Amino acid sequence: MTTVTFTTRGPRVEAVEFQGHAALASAGEADPLCAALSAVVNLLETTVNDVLAVGATAKVRPDKALISLKLPGDMGKENESICQALMAGAMVYLSALAEEYPENLSVLDMEV
Repeated sequence: MTTVTFTTRGPRVEAVEFQGHAALASAGEADPLCAALSAVVNLLETTVNDVLAVGATAKVRPDKALISLKLPGDMGKENESICQALMAGAMVYLSALAEEYPENLSVLDMEV
């Protein structure tokens, strides 16, 4: 199972972490859920860091099947708005996937 955890402080999403394997397909077979999750995290990281250049911290830990993205605290009003819209969209999309694949995906909102 993959667990996606959005870390929030009030209305602000500060980070997202993907951990685990979706395991929808058998080992060695193409896993469409895993591909969808990879696309989401790659789109978030690319948009935030390569397009907006806000300097979010991205960590990849293959040994723990973990990918995380943490937004910086001060990135300007416009970039903040764009990043929050991206994170909210990802949360809505991933929550819908979790409803469709409850044995393979869990989406959590952790308030700090």
